[in-house]
Amino acid sequence: MTFAETLVTLPAIDHLAAIELLLGERIVGRIENKPGQAGSVRVYHALYQEFGAIDARAADKGLRLYCEHTTDAEAHPGKHPNIDRLIAMTREDQPLAVRLISQ
Repeated sequence: MTFAETLVTLPAIDHLAAIELLLGERIVGRIENKPGQAGSVRVYHALYQEFGAIDARAADKGLRLYCEHTTDAEAHPGKHPNIDRLIAMTREDQPLAVRLISQ
């Protein structure tokens, strides 16, 4: 499956304006529900629904959900920061809490 094909199988995110990722009380990432980032919001939201946080197991599944974009991110570090974050999380199991920001 391609990333586009995978996205349609994930839960809708129309109710979300953004997702914030927290390490303790500190916000370490924010993904806006806007063009260019909406796919990542959908992936991270699905991971949060399944795992309750973004940890190494969730990150591993997320990399599979990103399909061909994961390969591109591995070949070009920095090009896909939301995928880069998941790659790093598979190596260091410091779970991130998720805060859903409603529309």
